[in-house]
Amino acid sequence: MKKWLTILLLSAPYITIAQTVSKVWVSDNGNGTYKNPVINADYSDPDAIRVGDDYYMISSSFNHASGLPILHSKDLVNWTLISHALRQQLPIEHYSKVQHGAGVWAPSIRYHNNEFYIYYPDPDFGIYLIKAKNILGPWSEPVMVEAGKGLIDPCPLWDNDGKVYLVHAYAGSRAGIKSIIVVKELNKEGTKVISDAVMVYDGHDNDPTIEGPKFYKRNGWYYIFAPAGGVSTGWQTILRSKNIYGPYERKVVMDQGKTPINGPHQGAWVDTKTGEHWFLHFQDKDAYGRVVHLQPMKWINDWPVIGEDKDGDGKGEPVLVFKKPNVGKTYPITTVADSDEFNSTKLGLQWQWQANPKPYWAFPSNGYLRLFSAQLPDSVKNYWDVPSLLMQKFPAGEFMVTTKLTFKPRLEGEKTGLIIHGADYAYLSLVKKAGGNYILFSHCSNADKGKEEIQIYGDKINGAAIYFRVKVGKGAVCEFSYSEDGTSFKNIGDKLVAKPGRWVSAKVGLFCTRTVKTNDSGFTDVDWFRFELVQ
Repeated sequence: MKKWLTILLLSAPYITIAQTVSKVWVSDNGNGTYKNPVINADYSDPDAIRVGDDYYMISSSFNHASGLPILHSKDLVNWTLISHALRQQLPIEHYSKVQHGAGVWAPSIRYHNNEFYIYYPDPDFGIYLIKAKNILGPWSEPVMVEAGKGLIDPCPLWDNDGKVYLVHAYAGSRAGIKSIIVVKELNKEGTKVISDAVMVYDGHDNDPTIEGPKFYKRNGWYYIFAPAGGVSTGWQTILRSKNIYGPYERKVVMDQGKTPINGPHQGAWVDTKTGEHWFLHFQDKDAYGRVVHLQPMKWINDWPVIGEDKDGDGKGEPVLVFKKPNVGKTYPITTVADSDEFNSTKLGLQWQWQANPKPYWAFPSNGYLRLFSAQLPDSVKNYWDVPSLLMQKFPAGEFMVTTKLTFKPRLEGEKTGLIIHGADYAYLSLVKKAGGNYILFSHCSNADKGKEEIQIYGDKINGAAIYFRVKVGKGAVCEFSYSEDGTSFKNIGDKLVAKPGRWVSAKVGLFCTRTVKTNDSGFTDVDWFRFELVQ
């Protein structure tokens, strides 16, 4: 019998979600303080806003679908994943194939005239806009605000005189230029660029790889919050000017300092109704991705100071533990979903495919998830480019995943398994051969370079049910095991040191594949997928 701790989250009047509390990471210490990261998972390039008593955050999703995740909080510490703004990416056929590192880069979210606006860049196509009156949608079809390669990290600003502006950066990999920030004017609807770019800042000398700008106005000053110095080693730069086109003054307001929080930057300034100011940003943790931190923020002489400024020089460093934001109330502990009992009629929001999915890959079905075997594309050399991998982000630095599968194949070569995916990957699977179903451990180093898997066959499994487990320890060291009874587990294969994908964390998840065409494929039924602390 399935037993799982679940609470009912009632936030805004239109948000009702059954939510489990993670067993592997909770930021809220339960004593009026929190610890960073507030989300210990790969929600990179976060942007956030406050609307009334509610906070909404979005992040990059790159090639994964559904895309553009939307998270919600009442207190900036306890977050839940409530929706995705993009069910599939445009152009649909292009993103039906795996496009590592492409897709949705750093987006921005704003609330204007009782509507939510999300501007997101695709570095290969241009800058898009989607809108919705309700945060849960429906979201409008993407409108191309400006077409072009290398246009990234857009953020709008509605000025007091009714004019609308857009700030953005450039991706050197596509545009051949980088480290500059430009401002353009939009039409009043915010749907089209109507002016040439004005370069308002060149970061080559002091702020190499400056990008991810966020646009604000306060006390007559225009502010551009922009990270520089690279994702794993950078700092948070602030630019300010009395004129939207500059000249802009520059100040570094947060860096690593003496903390273990490398490259703290790129995110969102938000306030509370009680007058406090806070900053959400990411930290690049290699295989674990870009996790989300929350920093206190103060305004001093019309400059923001982020984190703790211990020496009073106007530049802060990240906090590890701090007093929770004063939002006027206390709210229940909640976390972004990870474990899944598959008791819903919809696929859990924590799951994503590597590309736009086919509608027949997965079916929720009365207490389990059915995965029909998807045919491997002829072009793939390994599982790096397989679109039908159903995966989610690492939710903590150390954890254990156990899943129960019931495999009912029809064809030789059909395979189902548990995978840790990245540039190096490994998976534990059950594969149908002529003599029955066999355990198979597969490992692939430099998968992104087309290298072949190394495979180790294990026992023949007579029953249809199988339990797969992976333990992820310090340094993202992964160890696989399996069981026929759910109690006694047998290790197999070498340990994997997980590696990130392209701009994303390593992921853990499920698959069911085949190598041949058929009109009636086999399938696996996933009873549950559970995260726990490492035993």
